[in-house]
Amino acid sequence: MTVDVRDLADLGPGDRAAFFDRDAGIEAVRGDVREIVDQVREEGDVAIREFTSKFDDVELGNITITDDCERAYEELDAALLDAIETAVENVREFHEAQLPDDWRDEFGPGRELGRRFRPLERVGVYVPGGSAAYPSSAIMGVVPAVVAGVEHVSVVTPPADELNPVTLAAIHAAGADAVYSVGGAQAIAGFAYGTETITRVQKIVGPGNKWVTAAKAEVRGDVEIDFLAGPSEIVVVADETADPDLVAAELIAQAEHDPSTSVVAITDDAETAEATATAVDEQVDEREREEIIRAGLDNDASGILLARSMSEAILFTEEYAPEHLSILADDDESVLERIDSAGSVFLGSNTPVAAGDYASGTNHVLPTNGNAHVTGGLSVETFLRSTTVQRLSADGLEEIGETITTLADAEGLEAHAASVRRRLEGLESDDS
Repeated sequence: MTVDVRDLADLGPGDRAAFFDRDAGIEAVRGDVREIVDQVREEGDVAIREFTSKFDDVELGNITITDDCERAYEELDAALLDAIETAVENVREFHEAQLPDDWRDEFGPGRELGRRFRPLERVGVYVPGGSAAYPSSAIMGVVPAVVAGVEHVSVVTPPADELNPVTLAAIHAAGADAVYSVGGAQAIAGFAYGTETITRVQKIVGPGNKWVTAAKAEVRGDVEIDFLAGPSEIVVVADETADPDLVAAELIAQAEHDPSTSVVAITDDAETAEATATAVDEQVDEREREEIIRAGLDNDASGILLARSMSEAILFTEEYAPEHLSILADDDESVLERIDSAGSVFLGSNTPVAAGDYASGTNHVLPTNGNAHVTGGLSVETFLRSTTVQRLSADGLEEIGETITTLADAEGLEAHAASVRRRLEGLESDDS
């Protein structure tokens, strides 16, 4: 059997650590990444070309491939182009619904307060390459930035002797302003510090391998990032009504990403657990990326867990804080109400995680490694900054003047208090 069924209550400290102490695996490469980042910062395009030859075995011609993306879009098969355009439109529509409105309200006599929202000017999106093409990641990274109103959206994507035309077309369809054929840590460094060719950005977003993630950790502070993402994750919460074939299909779909993927099914029904394990074993043989899937399923952080109750299953899931959460249960809304920490949730048997990966409209750039406890996935807000705005009338200042001066005096900030008293004295003079 590919995946063993284990009793949740019997997991030892080491077993639980495998599930809950996940990380992006970046420390092993952090030293090498630091050298790459430093060299790109100092040497610019020369270093970009050197590392591309060394790591990608590609001798770069033009680093900028914006025109190649437009050509790929124009030449793409009609069915593929239609799928890309549909996905772009659905993602755009969902993210447009997130746009916040500027507002101001009265808070007490003469005290007008509000917020306004403005986009960043320059954003960089990393679109992975490697063993699979990821046009969906181009859509998920670029479209929200465009919707937010970012003035210049740049993309980096790893080079190859033949760049994937579907990815290139998706980058163009999503609305990128500039595209560079650069990958790995050197791409992140190029975004963070700029080169002769690559425009420096204010924020870097998008998933990548451990070299990309380590580079984002290295440049954080000099440039903003979204978050440090690790391998893909899923928890499927299932009760006795769940179809084991669908539970198995969700586990296998996520295991397809990477050997380090963490895939977990948890149920309070022994028959469902055993049937899911059997279904996994039967379905794996049918998949093209069988070797990668089996490695993901054999991961210490993967498995089928039997809980003593649905409450125990929910507590496990909340502690885990999965990137993807699939709930296949009779009362899925009730289960969802009891789970606060998850990147993206998929409810019901007709909602595969792949829907959110590609075309339902939600974003698939999501927190991993338990970071869903403290943050959400990529959204329009990722590319916005907010400013508070306030205006006090004379009455408004008089209303809170003593509160301000009392607190300022208590903190020993006499000049703060004086800036208020000077105004209050002026108001008294005007009145007299």
